[in-house]
Amino acid sequence: MSRQQIPVVVLTGFLGSGKTTLLNHLLRRRAGRRIAVVVNDFGAIEIDAMTVAGQVGSTVSLGNGCLCCAVDASELDTYLERLSRPEARIDIIVIEASGLAEPRELVRMLLAGDHPGTVYGGLVQVVDAAEFDATRERHPEIDRHLAIADLVVLNKSDRVAERERRRVLAAVGGLTSGTPVISASYGRIDPELLFDPAVPAEEEKVRQLSFEDLLYGETSHEGSEGHEGGEGHGGSGGDGHEGHLHAAYESVSYTARAPMNPRRLMEFLDSRPEGLYRIKGFVDFGAFDPGNRYALHAVGRFLRFYPEPWARDEERRTQLVLIGSGIDGDALLKELAVCEESGPQDAPVDDRAMWGVLRYVPDPSEPGPAAGAEP
Repeated sequence: MSRQQIPVVVLTGFLGSGKTTLLNHLLRRRAGRRIAVVVNDFGAIEIDAMTVAGQVGSTVSLGNGCLCCAVDASELDTYLERLSRPEARIDIIVIEASGLAEPRELVRMLLAGDHPGTVYGGLVQVVDAAEFDATRERHPEIDRHLAIADLVVLNKSDRVAERERRRVLAAVGGLTSGTPVISASYGRIDPELLFDPAVPAEEEKVRQLSFEDLLYGETSHEGSEGHEGGEGHGGSGGDGHEGHLHAAYESVSYTARAPMNPRRLMEFLDSRPEGLYRIKGFVDFGAFDPGNRYALHAVGRFLRFYPEPWARDEERRTQLVLIGSGIDGDALLKELAVCEESGPQDAPVDDRAMWGVLRYVPDPSEPGPAAGAEP
């Protein structure tokens, strides 16, 4: 089985938007995950049980020594290689970029980099709701940054009236072309938006994603065509700060025992609805590739498939988790059900049906993410 790739999330936003506050919140609510943080023009801090408050851009003392943050951008690949080694046991790498960094260049460097132990985890743009107009006037390039973001956090929403928040939300939405936008105060978003979602267990139809305390709740939807699904709805946090504004988002779990048709699944993935941020899991293409299951990793516009052999005696089925904001869970389940193969399994196989999938399979020498092995 190929080892798991580590998602690398790029955290950007202009000075004062609240990037470090959000990062501190992520570290405090990491729920046992090990996080590596690359900060301020690629200074690197490997973090286990501490936050970066007051430590950004300096030398941080760790339990086993020190790691200096003052490194050059050219060393990015070196640090990613080091942090993705199995012995580091890192679950996610967050790059907190300088407030004047160019997000497009950061993403390009990651996608073009030679570090097979990692995989692109998305571009998160933090926006100051109270200073949005002034920031846009000083830095008109924010329009370009928002256009390529995979997730936008409208931070400091508590500092504006509801009418103003909705106006800014609409303005940001008009620049993002369907990218999920999450309203937040004090950088408090659910870390589950950034961590890889777990592929649902057979008995767990849905995992409820909530803010701050990460409580879970359950609802379920039973399909008639051999698929199962469910969705959870996130809401305001329960930390005692009344009035915190968090845009609800949903987690949809899908299981199918019938193989998926590659053409129909690619049509679904190519036309992903607005607000659908992440997809993670396995796909069984049945007779189209009987020897492999396909680990699927999608974040924003980024999509990859990683074929890997089925384990001996493993039940063959498709399992996916989808996360988004403002998505219609029932509609997604129905669209995925349409992707299932309904004909006899011994029917002739179209040799070209997998071409669309194979376009998103990386070089065979690149390790896969092992999506189902405790992501």
